[in-house]
Amino acid sequence: MKTKVFIDGREGTTGLRIQERFSGRDDIELLTIDPDLRKDPGERRRLINASDITFLCLPDAAAIEAVGLCDDPDTVILDTSTAHRTSPGWAYGFPELSGEHRAAVAKGKRIAVPGCYASGFIGLAYPLVRGGILPKDYPVSIFAVSGYSGGGKKLIARYEEEGRDKKFDSARLYGWGQTHKHLKEMMLITGLNREPLFCPMTTAYHSGMIVQLPLYAGLLAQRKTPEEIRDYLADYYQNERFIRVMPFGADAEAGGELFSDACAGWDGMEIFVTGNAERIVVSSRFDNLGKGASGAAMQCMNIVLGCDEAKGLAL
Repeated sequence: MKTKVFIDGREGTTGLRIQERFSGRDDIELLTIDPDLRKDPGERRRLINASDITFLCLPDAAAIEAVGLCDDPDTVILDTSTAHRTSPGWAYGFPELSGEHRAAVAKGKRIAVPGCYASGFIGLAYPLVRGGILPKDYPVSIFAVSGYSGGGKKLIARYEEEGRDKKFDSARLYGWGQTHKHLKEMMLITGLNREPLFCPMTTAYHSGMIVQLPLYAGLLAQRKTPEEIRDYLADYYQNERFIRVMPFGADAEAGGELFSDACAGWDGMEIFVTGNAERIVVSSRFDNLGKGASGAAMQCMNIVLGCDEAKGLAL
């Protein structure tokens, strides 16, 4: 029997990418809504409760409303918005973090898909905190750059409109008032008790991102060399197909350059470690629409269904 899936908000960037990933799958029956009724609560309620799995690709307020429309206790909700990432009772959809995270996704009825910047940071910081290397009160700084698709349909339209403002040819810094919506999950999931200093930017390419976590070796709870940090992360993620810890020196072999769109169209995450005895930089590179959004949502769905985690994904 096919799994019935409904995408609430399928016209958005994440919703469209999820639909694309269903092409060629014969185990899914996609429930669709009449475009004229896509905001009708009654029709949305009907389809949510008729589904085995519903993806929410909506703004936060609409996602909260959609959860309230679900009366069927067997319907699994996968929410890609910010609304429930720190809510009690919701599994956090980053299964590689621990066996507990994967089990929570597998048995969960309410699963919050991580944010893109948050995924890049948490994938680096969580293992280091868990291993007693990164202190919970470390003064964390995060530098990150993303393709403009991470800003959703409105920002995409501003970048892609004919005769766009020339200012969009340069890097666009935003959220530097330290109110970015991903900060809350960055702290809660990693266990940090000091809010990170976070400076994101978008530039004039469509998708792909790099998130960097710079570290002073002398401020770590366990002093480590860059090579030791790399080896620790490689061991931590050794059995994970979606996370690839690159060999130490991979950045040097690439001429000391990392391009943030190199993983566009791929659903995994690369991790790099570089630096010296005093200063270390740990970086993640991935597609903000892949492991940072729709790819992660599909991976979680596959875990719920008990099938190959990579089914329908590009690895």
